[in-house]
Amino acid sequence: MTNPQPSVTPKLEEPKFGFNSYAERLNGRAAMIGFVATLIIEYVTGQGLLSWLGLS
Repeated sequence: MTNPQPSVTPKLEEPKFGFNSYAERLNGRAAMIGFVATLIIEYVTGQGLLSWLGLS
């Protein structure tokens, strides 16, 4: 005996929290902005990030 297949696929909303494509894209963009900001700080001040923060 076979199970009947549904005739319509339900439209599910993307989850608002957790690992979804929107969250991953936003995290990637924030990481790129932070990396470029770090490079700019190092170029302008002539010091590494740790020196600029006073950690080394």
